[in-house]
Amino acid sequence: MQIDYVQFYVDDARSLRDWFTQAMGFWAVSSGGDTNTQHEVIRSGSIHFVLSSPRTTHSPVHQFLQAHPPGVVDVAFRVSDLEQVMHRAVTQGALVLQPICQFNQSQGRGKQATIAAWGTLQHTLTERTGMTSVFPQGDLLISNAECYSFSFDYFNSGYFSEIDHIVLNVAIGDLNAAVRWYRDVLGFEAQQRFEIQTNYSGLCSRVMQHPKTGVRFPINEPSSESSQIQEFLDLNRGAGVQHIALQTENLVSVVSALRNADGATALRQASVSFLQVPPCYYDQLRQRDGFLLTPDELDAIADQQVLVDWQADMPEAILLQTFTQPIFQQPTFFFELIERRQYCIDQQMQYAQGFGEGNFRALFEAIEREQFKRGSQKR
Repeated sequence: MQIDYVQFYVDDARSLRDWFTQAMGFWAVSSGGDTNTQHEVIRSGSIHFVLSSPRTTHSPVHQFLQAHPPGVVDVAFRVSDLEQVMHRAVTQGALVLQPICQFNQSQGRGKQATIAAWGTLQHTLTERTGMTSVFPQGDLLISNAECYSFSFDYFNSGYFSEIDHIVLNVAIGDLNAAVRWYRDVLGFEAQQRFEIQTNYSGLCSRVMQHPKTGVRFPINEPSSESSQIQEFLDLNRGAGVQHIALQTENLVSVVSALRNADGATALRQASVSFLQVPPCYYDQLRQRDGFLLTPDELDAIADQQVLVDWQADMPEAILLQTFTQPIFQQPTFFFELIERRQYCIDQQMQYAQGFGEGNFRALFEAIEREQFKRGSQKR
């Protein structure tokens, strides 16, 4: 089971497509739709996003946006045996939104079904053979002139190669039930459990991971009414995807390019910014056991306000991460940018694991500072 694509329901798919291409270095792949709904497909590396917006009030996107802010509605998975996956899902009580149907395209074929997940989230499950497009009916390719990424040299910059993980927020008291659902219905396994508590709020988190493919799907629940997770649930009007982590090979260089004020389409000029990290974070970082960064490395990291973590028993296993501000009008969905550095153990190269546990409190407090600015958190 691999992530196939992620679908967003938004007010204006074309405008958001332009934002992704101009600000984040994605490529516009295809454009199409039907009488009621417009679809735009964009990609970076193996990442595919489908951006959907209403053309009429009869669109399911319009109906969704009447009840919820823009956000993720479908985390689609690619599977090797759809009948087997669906048999398990139905046996475990999953609600089928679309039964299995087959599709044929010029260079491939496939089978697809959709099940309801937590809250308004759904999972489209697709078995593909040969070369197929995101949509069963085929994509309408946009003209070569519009197949662009305004910002960056995609092939040389190494921006975003794949989705590292996707985080789901659920209501207080629902974490264990959500963990059981993903275990029983889709075969994920429960991994690490985290609890974060500050003077103002807190959360509990459980990492779900697929045993065969390593797809990571952490689930959060609030542990206080003032938690940033509770704020998300209130504004989103229910459970939903809080953020998607995009993996890159050189985070400091990527963030530097995104911040580059000389570029005509720099990220800041596209009205998006990163969470701010206070200077004291880097002073404390120097004091941590296992600190191996050179002064020049730390200076470059601090200049871009990137967070750093490493495994306690393997300080060479360094993880870098940063977080954007919410990308929509409501402070709900945002992106994480992450780099997992390689290290050698027993003469084999491995990638850093974990989710930046050493940064959880720093991240939580950074988001709380944004809550204070919005007035949604009281000191």
